[in-house]
Amino acid sequence: MEKKKHHSSDKLSTEDRKELKDSDFGLPKERAYPMTDATHVHAAEAYFRHASEKEKPELARNILKKAKEFGVDVESSTIKEWAEKK
Repeated sequence: MEKKKHHSSDKLSTEDRKELKDSDFGLPKERAYPMTDATHVHAAEAYFRHASEKEKPELARNILKKAKEFGVDVESSTIKEWAEKK
């Protein structure tokens, strides 16, 4: 039985991305901003500014949710502010 590799960078292969559940993404419908571990949560936080205004509230909420799951402290007041918008 083959063991899955643990990713320590913010890069996932196409094959790895295909295996993820929609809920593993910051934007599930687009399957964008994968967050499978603390490293990826930090990456989503760093790339947050690239999301559209329409996507930012959902992405911010999902970043905070995954951050809590993986024990990541999100210090960005911008993400916290967007998370409260509808």
